[in-house]
Amino acid sequence: MGQSAAMEQLSSVWWLVLIRGIFGIIFGLIALIWTENALLALIFVFGAFALVEGAFALYRGFSGDTYNRGWLIFIGIVGVIAGIVAFIRPGLAGLTLLYIVAFWAIFTGVTGIVAGIRMRKVITNEWMFIVSGALTLLFGILLVIWPLSGALSLVWLLGLFSLIYGIALVVLSFKVKNLAQ
Repeated sequence: MGQSAAMEQLSSVWWLVLIRGIFGIIFGLIALIWTENALLALIFVFGAFALVEGAFALYRGFSGDTYNRGWLIFIGIVGVIAGIVAFIRPGLAGLTLLYIVAFWAIFTGVTGIVAGIRMRKVITNEWMFIVSGALTLLFGILLVIWPLSGALSLVWLLGLFSLIYGIALVVLSFKVKNLAQ
């Protein structure tokens, strides 16, 4: 795939990045503001977020040639499964949710870093992919390292991460939108 075709493909799905960013911001705000029944709220909001992220990753993975087709499909499947588990079994222990979130974040972070590295020759602000991927990966690793830090701290940490991640994706979406120009 040539550089102009890759830029055209990316710019044609800028709105997917925007929607992901908006969902990330909404998820982050709900997790930070809704303190009553925060863990249950987190489970349902995370479930919705993971389903949306997974669905968009599957859409990108199955729609035409992409640099990360296999990764996108894998991340999409992991996201959808994580979302379904969160809705079907909301009573699971906080530790189980923590590991679902941690491994989802690790896989998503690696994908973001790989996408940024691969897009270096196509776009000028590839560092946003790399930074968002690195933040996501770091978040997942920290959750694995300190699993017993408490469910409430997970709510705050995940809320803050999602808010920053969502803002980064919204900014990135408008940069990607302008690629074709």
